Amino acid sequence: MSRYTAVVKQDGDWWLGWVEEVPGVNAQERTREALLASLKEVLREALEMNRAEARAAAGGTYEELALAL
Repeated sequence: MSRYTAVVKQDGDWWLGWVEEVPGVNAQERTREALLASLKEVLREALEMNRAEARAAAGGTYEELALAL
């Protein structure tokens, strides 16, 4: 399981959040709990889209390797 960092803050009646490691993954919701759920869903969708794009760009024959930092 991978770990990501959410930056969250309350702005008036809204909760705003971003995922540090993945540009474009952000959300806003009325509650902190709803914000965290939305961020997880947007992150999941972004990762799946990135995977599909990378595999399509690689063409027919490619190798997938796990990278650890």
